[in-house]
Amino acid sequence: MILDRFRLTDKVAIVTGASAGIGRASALAFADVGAHVVCAARTPERLEQVAAEVRKRGGRALAVPCDVNDPAQVEQVVARTMAELGRIDIVVNNAGGTPPTAALDLSVRDFEAAFHFNVSSAFLLTRLAAPHMMKVGGGAVVNISSALSHMVEVGFVAYGTAKAALSHMTRLLGYEFAPHIRVNALAVGATETDALMPFLDAADGLREQIVAMTPM
Repeated sequence: MILDRFRLTDKVAIVTGASAGIGRASALAFADVGAHVVCAARTPERLEQVAAEVRKRGGRALAVPCDVNDPAQVEQVVARTMAELGRIDIVVNNAGGTPPTAALDLSVRDFEAAFHFNVSSAFLLTRLAAPHMMKVGGGAVVNISSALSHMVEVGFVAYGTAKAALSHMTRLLGYEFAPHIRVNALAVGATETDALMPFLDAADGLREQIVAMTPM
Protein backbone atom coordinates (compact mmCIF):
# COMPACT_ATOMS: atom_id res chain seq x y z
CA MET A 1 0.00 0.00 0.00
CA ILE A 2 1.09 3.53 -0.67
CA LEU A 3 0.75 4.41 3.04
CA ASP A 4 3.52 1.91 3.79
CA ARG A 5 5.95 4.49 2.38
CA PHE A 6 4.81 6.89 5.07
CA ARG A 7 4.81 4.60 8.11
CA LEU A 8 5.76 6.30 11.38
CA THR A 9 5.56 3.26 13.60
CA ASP A 10 6.27 4.16 17.24
CA LYS A 11 7.36 7.70 16.39
CA VAL A 12 6.02 10.44 18.68
CA ALA A 13 4.28 13.51 17.25
CA ILE A 14 3.20 16.64 19.12
CA VAL A 15 0.28 18.48 17.52
CA THR A 16 -0.91 21.84 18.85
CA GLY A 17 -4.46 22.98 18.27
CA ALA A 18 -5.31 19.28 18.07
CA SER A 19 -8.88 19.46 19.33
CA ALA A 20 -10.44 20.52 16.00
CA GLY A 21 -9.90 21.31 12.35
CA ILE A 22 -6.48 20.84 10.76
CA GLY A 23 -4.92 19.88 14.09
CA ARG A 24 -7.43 17.09 14.73
CA ALA A 25 -7.03 15.78 11.18
CA SER A 26 -3.24 15.82 11.59
CA ALA A 27 -3.39 13.90 14.86
CA LEU A 28 -5.60 11.21 13.34
CA ALA A 29 -3.42 10.99 10.22
CA PHE A 30 -0.36 10.33 12.39
CA ALA A 31 -2.26 7.61 14.24
CA ASP A 32 -3.25 6.01 10.93
CA VAL A 33 0.42 5.55 10.02
CA GLY A 34 1.46 4.15 13.40
CA ALA A 35 2.64 7.16 15.40
CA HIS A 36 1.85 7.98 19.00
CA VAL A 37 0.33 11.44 19.35
CA VAL A 38 0.53 14.17 21.96
CA CYS A 39 -2.61 16.26 21.50
CA ALA A 40 -2.31 19.80 22.84
CA ALA A 41 -5.12 22.38 22.82
CA ARG A 42 -7.10 24.68 25.08
CA THR A 43 -10.34 22.66 25.28
CA PRO A 44 -9.90 19.58 27.51
CA GLU A 45 -13.19 17.89 26.60
CA ARG A 46 -12.64 18.02 22.84
CA LEU A 47 -9.00 17.15 23.35
CA GLU A 48 -9.92 13.94 25.15
CA GLN A 49 -12.26 13.02 22.30
CA VAL A 50 -9.44 13.31 19.78
CA ALA A 51 -7.11 11.33 22.04
CA ALA A 52 -9.73 8.58 22.22
CA GLU A 53 -9.94 8.48 18.42
CA VAL A 54 -6.16 8.16 18.22
CA ARG A 55 -6.28 5.19 20.61
CA LYS A 56 -8.99 3.51 18.52
CA ARG A 57 -6.53 3.61 15.63
CA GLY A 58 -3.99 1.70 17.71
CA GLY A 59 -1.67 4.46 18.84
CA ARG A 60 -0.90 5.81 22.27
CA ALA A 61 -2.33 9.25 22.91
CA LEU A 62 -1.53 11.90 25.46
CA ALA A 63 -3.98 14.78 25.92
CA VAL A 64 -2.27 17.86 27.35
CA PRO A 65 -4.39 20.98 27.86
CA CYS A 66 -2.30 23.89 26.62
CA ASP A 67 -2.67 27.53 25.65
CA VAL A 68 0.37 28.11 23.47
CA ASN A 69 0.31 31.79 24.44
CA ASP A 70 1.61 30.69 27.86
CA PRO A 71 5.27 29.59 27.65
CA ALA A 72 5.00 27.57 30.85
CA GLN A 73 2.21 25.48 29.34
CA VAL A 74 4.25 24.87 26.18
CA GLU A 75 7.15 23.73 28.34
CA GLN A 76 4.77 21.37 30.14
CA VAL A 77 3.76 19.75 26.85
CA VAL A 78 7.37 18.86 26.12
CA ALA A 79 8.04 17.74 29.69
CA ARG A 80 5.02 15.42 29.77
CA THR A 81 5.85 14.03 26.35
CA MET A 82 9.33 13.04 27.46
CA ALA A 83 8.15 11.74 30.83
CA GLU A 84 5.36 9.56 29.41
CA LEU A 85 6.43 8.71 25.86
CA GLY A 86 10.19 9.14 26.06
CA ARG A 87 10.96 10.78 22.72
CA ILE A 88 9.94 13.46 20.23
CA ASP A 89 10.15 12.91 16.47
CA ILE A 90 7.63 15.34 15.01
CA VAL A 91 6.12 18.70 15.92
CA VAL A 92 3.13 20.24 14.16
CA ASN A 93 2.75 23.90 15.09
CA ASN A 94 -0.90 24.24 14.15
CA ALA A 95 -2.33 26.44 16.93
CA GLY A 96 -2.76 30.01 15.76
CA GLY A 97 -5.11 32.38 14.01
CA THR A 98 -6.29 35.96 14.32
CA PRO A 99 -9.75 37.42 13.61
CA PRO A 100 -9.90 39.74 10.59
CA THR A 101 -9.69 43.38 11.61
CA ALA A 102 -9.37 46.51 9.50
CA ALA A 103 -5.93 48.09 9.85
CA LEU A 104 -7.28 51.37 11.22
CA ASP A 105 -9.19 49.48 13.91
CA LEU A 106 -6.23 47.32 14.91
CA SER A 107 -4.33 48.20 18.08
CA VAL A 108 -0.61 47.64 18.41
CA ARG A 109 -1.36 45.34 21.33
CA ASP A 110 -3.57 43.11 19.16
CA PHE A 111 -1.04 43.22 16.33
CA GLU A 112 1.71 42.01 18.66
CA ALA A 113 -0.62 39.38 20.14
CA ALA A 114 -1.14 37.94 16.64
CA PHE A 115 2.62 37.63 16.23
CA HIS A 116 3.01 35.92 19.59
CA PHE A 117 0.16 33.47 18.96
CA ASN A 118 1.24 32.50 15.45
CA VAL A 119 5.04 32.85 15.51
CA SER A 120 6.60 33.05 18.97
CA SER A 121 4.68 30.05 20.28
CA ALA A 122 5.78 27.95 17.29
CA PHE A 123 9.38 29.01 17.79
CA LEU A 124 9.29 28.11 21.48
CA LEU A 125 7.87 24.63 20.96
CA THR A 126 10.33 23.97 18.14
CA ARG A 127 13.29 25.16 20.21
CA LEU A 128 12.25 23.00 23.16
CA ALA A 129 11.63 19.90 21.04
CA ALA A 130 14.70 20.11 18.78
CA PRO A 131 17.27 18.82 21.30
CA HIS A 132 15.09 15.78 21.98
CA MET A 133 14.76 15.14 18.24
CA MET A 134 18.53 15.22 17.90
CA LYS A 135 18.85 12.55 20.59
CA VAL A 136 16.86 10.11 18.42
CA GLY A 137 18.70 10.97 15.22
CA GLY A 138 16.57 13.81 13.89
CA GLY A 139 12.99 14.73 13.25
CA ALA A 140 10.55 16.98 11.45
CA VAL A 141 8.71 20.21 12.20
CA VAL A 142 5.62 21.26 10.25
CA ASN A 143 4.35 24.82 10.67
CA ILE A 144 0.79 25.56 9.58
CA SER A 145 1.05 28.85 7.76
CA SER A 146 -1.50 30.41 5.40
CA ALA A 147 -1.94 31.52 1.82
CA LEU A 148 -2.33 35.00 3.32
CA SER A 149 1.39 34.85 4.10
CA HIS A 150 1.92 35.80 0.44
CA MET A 151 -1.51 37.00 -0.73
CA VAL A 152 -3.29 40.24 0.14
CA GLU A 153 -6.81 40.83 1.44
CA VAL A 154 -8.49 43.59 3.40
CA GLY A 155 -8.61 43.03 7.15
CA PHE A 156 -5.76 40.56 7.44
CA VAL A 157 -2.76 42.76 8.16
CA ALA A 158 -2.15 41.16 11.57
CA TYR A 159 -2.82 37.58 10.51
CA GLY A 160 -1.04 37.82 7.15
CA THR A 161 2.02 39.53 8.59
CA ALA A 162 2.30 36.94 11.34
CA LYS A 163 1.95 34.04 8.91
CA ALA A 164 4.53 35.60 6.59
CA ALA A 165 6.91 35.72 9.53
CA LEU A 166 6.11 32.09 10.34
CA SER A 167 6.84 31.07 6.75
CA HIS A 168 10.20 32.80 6.70
CA MET A 169 11.08 31.51 10.17
CA THR A 170 10.47 28.07 8.67
CA ARG A 171 13.07 28.72 5.97
CA LEU A 172 15.60 30.02 8.46
CA LEU A 173 15.16 27.13 10.89
CA GLY A 174 15.19 24.60 8.06
CA TYR A 175 18.56 25.96 6.95
CA GLU A 176 19.96 26.05 10.47
CA PHE A 177 18.74 22.60 11.56
CA ALA A 178 19.58 20.73 8.32
CA PRO A 179 20.28 17.92 7.70
CA HIS A 180 19.05 16.39 10.95
CA ILE A 181 15.72 18.19 11.46
CA ARG A 182 13.51 19.06 8.51
CA VAL A 183 11.39 22.19 8.94
CA ASN A 184 8.55 22.83 6.49
CA ALA A 185 5.44 24.98 6.33
CA LEU A 186 2.07 24.43 4.72
CA ALA A 187 0.55 27.67 3.42
CA VAL A 188 -3.00 26.37 3.47
CA GLY A 189 -5.92 28.09 1.81
CA ALA A 190 -9.49 28.28 3.03
CA THR A 191 -10.37 25.14 4.98
CA GLU A 192 -13.89 24.63 6.34
CA THR A 193 -13.02 24.22 10.00
CA ASP A 194 -15.00 25.23 13.08
CA ALA A 195 -12.99 28.46 13.16
CA LEU A 196 -13.83 29.48 9.59
CA MET A 197 -17.47 28.39 9.39
CA PRO A 198 -18.90 31.35 11.37
CA PHE A 199 -17.33 33.77 8.87
CA LEU A 200 -18.54 31.73 5.88
CA ASP A 201 -22.08 31.80 7.19
CA ALA A 202 -22.10 35.44 8.31
CA ALA A 203 -21.02 37.16 5.09
CA ASP A 204 -23.31 37.10 2.06
CA GLY A 205 -21.68 35.36 -0.86
CA LEU A 206 -18.37 34.66 0.91
CA ARG A 207 -18.73 30.89 0.81
CA GLU A 208 -19.51 30.95 -2.92
CA GLN A 209 -16.59 33.30 -3.57
CA ILE A 210 -14.13 31.06 -1.73
CA VAL A 211 -15.42 27.92 -3.46
CA ALA A 212 -15.02 29.62 -6.85
CA MET A 213 -11.39 30.42 -6.02
CA THR A 214 -10.62 26.84 -4.92
CA PRO A 215 -9.54 24.51 -7.74
CA MET A 216 -10.40 21.24 -6.01
